Amino acid sequence: MSEFIVNACLMGLLAFIGIMVIQQHRLFAVIILSGAYSLSAAAWFVIADAVDVAFTEAAVGAGVSTVLALATLSHVPREEKIRSVQPMALTISLGAGLLLLLAVLDMPHYGSDAAPVHNHVAPHYIEQSGSEIGVPNIVTSVLASYRGFDTLGETAVIFTAAIAVFLILTGWTRKKN
Repeated sequence: MSEFIVNACLMGLLAFIGIMVIQQHRLFAVIILSGAYSLSAAAWFVIADAVDVAFTEAAVGAGVSTVLALATLSHVPREEKIRSVQPMALTISLGAGLLLLLAVLDMPHYGSDAAPVHNHVAPHYIEQSGSEIGVPNIVTSVLASYRGFDTLGETAVIFTAAIAVFLILTGWTRKKN
């Protein structure tokens, strides 16, 4: 029951931050609230035992994205820093959110043994990873071998984001011809 309360509070916080983002007219506040949203989502991922996703969300969503957006905002003219809510954009966003909620209803229950992932690849990973990969830790064998290209892609994205942040913070710009 206490896990449900924690999940409900985090989901409520995410909804509250989302509503606050919609109501803001200053881009600075939107950027800060977006960072808070990412950090809250990372906390929820930790509660959901998805620590690798939580780490990526905290690093990229709350950290790198917020720094990049703030650095970009410093180059935006003052009149562009105040925004207005566009009714069509709000309608499309709410429609997409409702479609995502409908998609969640079709997902298997959290932790269910009957979920497709537990009947398709998980048994193979558990039974064969030691002999196929030669690594005794199943998580390491999955991340380093079975999902190696995925892990390489995530690493490349984080590295590229770090280089972009470094270049922005050091004042690098394209030279004019």
